[in-house]
Amino acid sequence: MNPTAAAIVALAAGTYAFRLVGPVLHGRVELPGRVQELLSSGALVLLVALLATGALMEAQGFAGWARPAGVLVGGVLAWRRAPFVIVVLAAAATTASLRAAGVA
Repeated sequence: MNPTAAAIVALAAGTYAFRLVGPVLHGRVELPGRVQELLSSGALVLLVALLATGALMEAQGFAGWARPAGVLVGGVLAWRRAPFVIVVLAAAATTASLRAAGVA
């Protein structure tokens, strides 16, 4: 077996094992309340970091002001519980209109 195939098999087995641990240990392991709070906070921090890098960065530099403005509009509409289609269309329209106006 070549190294690429071995790596794929190892990663597939690891992924399967990682996903299997949740249902197998569901009732057997009890996490303290503080650990559960930290895990929830960690998930939120990870999502915010992904949002920030996706909204602000393009290639190796700043994406310009149009994209963060569109993300901001989409975020406000999502926070106000607007329908998903409206959120996406408003964010895209904001970004497109700012780019058309010359705001990079």
